[in-house]
Amino acid sequence: MTPPPPATDPATDPQGAHAPGARQTGTLAVVTVSYASESVLPGFLGSIEQATAAHPLVVVADNKPGAVGPSPAASLAEQHGATYVPLPANPGYGGGMNAAVAALPASVEWVLISNPDIVLHPGALDLLVATGASAADIGSVGPQVLTDGVTYPSARSVPSLRNGIGHALFARVWPENPWTKRYHAGSPEAGAADVGWLSGSCLLVRRTAFEQLGGFDESYFMYFEDVDLGYRLGKAGWRNRYEPAAVVEHSGGHSTVNESAVMIAAHHKSAYRFLSQKYRGPLLFPLRLALRAGLAVRTRLETRGKRA
Repeated sequence: MTPPPPATDPATDPQGAHAPGARQTGTLAVVTVSYASESVLPGFLGSIEQATAAHPLVVVADNKPGAVGPSPAASLAEQHGATYVPLPANPGYGGGMNAAVAALPASVEWVLISNPDIVLHPGALDLLVATGASAADIGSVGPQVLTDGVTYPSARSVPSLRNGIGHALFARVWPENPWTKRYHAGSPEAGAADVGWLSGSCLLVRRTAFEQLGGFDESYFMYFEDVDLGYRLGKAGWRNRYEPAAVVEHSGGHSTVNESAVMIAAHHKSAYRFLSQKYRGPLLFPLRLALRAGLAVRTRLETRGKRA
């Protein structure tokens, strides 16, 4: 990925360091990626203060800075004392997050990776950090994610071919099917638990673990970069810990109501890519073929009547 241009950082700029609301640099940082996200960024940035007693460094990477005039995301970042990192091209969610983390000083040990349409509940970030710091082998911690007041299944097992095919075929028409139940591993009722992967919509990572793996795999432009990260963390000996007592609100980005046919197809393409890489070799070709067929059927079912 092309290195990002120099960031605008009020924490290090001689004038910005004394600007109202400028955040201090420490061991905690919050990073987000904006793609024309001006409508939701104020809610996210404004919720950070209530989520932690610390003063984290905040970075906004902009995947769509615009060619003419100042970016709205830049103005919002400045208002909230955040570092602004405009990217020359759109590298996708994972690439944008990698660029944001790369802009952090070496002192940062914990990084909250979050969508800009998240609102952090009071104390949520402090609880995530405390959970991560409770054991040296915890590489990531995920909160309970609410969408429209309903808990989104943000803590899951790593997809297998059996569960992947079953979930792909039946999740929408038979929500209580056994494959989807096994895939949705974590729940608030079950309490804190180790899981296969955690939703990248809001995820605390131990920086050493994240950088050990090279961050997100940027070949996933859209979807499944978080599945892949959790899987690789687990393979490297790190734990992915679900902490439902920490709560965040997602403004609906996980809902498929407004998804286009292109986005649905991209999701299923990434799902196939992940599983086909996990299950390689000629002997597993028939299973990969069945998976491709199952995802193709689900794509057709879900894209009926959707806009392109």
